[in-house]
Amino acid sequence: MRSALTRLTAGGFSIGIETPLDNDWTPAGEHARQQAGRVPGEPDLQRHADLARLADRLGFRALWVRDVPVYDPSFGDAAQVFEVFSYLGYLAGVTHDILLGTAAVVLPIREPLLTLKAAATVQRLSGDRLLLGVASGDRPVEYPLFGRDFDNRGDNFREQVALLRDGAAAQLPSGLAILPTLSSPLPLLVAGLARQSPEWLGQHMDGCLAYPGTPDDHARRIAAWRAVAASKPYATFIHLDLDQHASAPMQRWRFGFRGGRDVLIAELHALRAVGVDHVSLHFRRNRRPLDETFHEIAEYVLPHFHTQSTGAATPVAETHHV
Repeated sequence: MRSALTRLTAGGFSIGIETPLDNDWTPAGEHARQQAGRVPGEPDLQRHADLARLADRLGFRALWVRDVPVYDPSFGDAAQVFEVFSYLGYLAGVTHDILLGTAAVVLPIREPLLTLKAAATVQRLSGDRLLLGVASGDRPVEYPLFGRDFDNRGDNFREQVALLRDGAAAQLPSGLAILPTLSSPLPLLVAGLARQSPEWLGQHMDGCLAYPGTPDDHARRIAAWRAVAASKPYATFIHLDLDQHASAPMQRWRFGFRGGRDVLIAELHALRAVGVDHVSLHFRRNRRPLDETFHEIAEYVLPHFHTQSTGAATPVAETHHV
């Protein structure tokens, strides 16, 4: 059984999906939100389980969730609403092969031992499909709510990484342990710099979750990442509105673009060429139904890039009883 990190980059390049599984940032989605009385940035989650199962069946490599503990109207984004580890446990039970990633857990505001226990639980119940993206956080309002020091978040981040690496062995009194024990080392991918030096990240992280950008943007970032991390994976995201016309031209915007599948294929080829290992697609601006969009990408786009078996693990029995 290959590790989650190895499976992420099997074949040299892969494509995933970022939650929430709703296109609520479109005019139609915004109208539906207002009609339903949801707060700004709160997606419609009625079909999230069906769409997660569909992404799994169609062969998308990973499903990524964000960690937004407190809704802040000034940000206007509730992410996927659910608590990140609880949601990953649920997703582990309704999917079979797709990797489950966090993009990213804010370590400094969390209780370290419970973070370890939650991550080990998801890892075990999913059949070793967890990819643990981690960050230091960028929302100062959250820190006092959790009794944490915003200015000290860089030190706290390093301490928690050390705890996740050794399963808390150095922090627990003799005879105590966190169960379940890790079935394999947690794959840690960093989002941003997490208040660390590039050299520290290259040494201590297993991969990089980079902000969206153009191929030229990523070429520069990848050069800096490879200088400190060698061949460790580099992943990023695209906010996509897939036009129904395959040849529709690209219209770039911040974090992504609108266009047909031809320009999506070209963009993914360009990203692979500069050294990107994984791209996750974000659909909140996608005007078409998501199931229709997923099917089109699976039929016409994935075959260009997913050329090898991922060596998927079989989840343990508990994952079928959520």
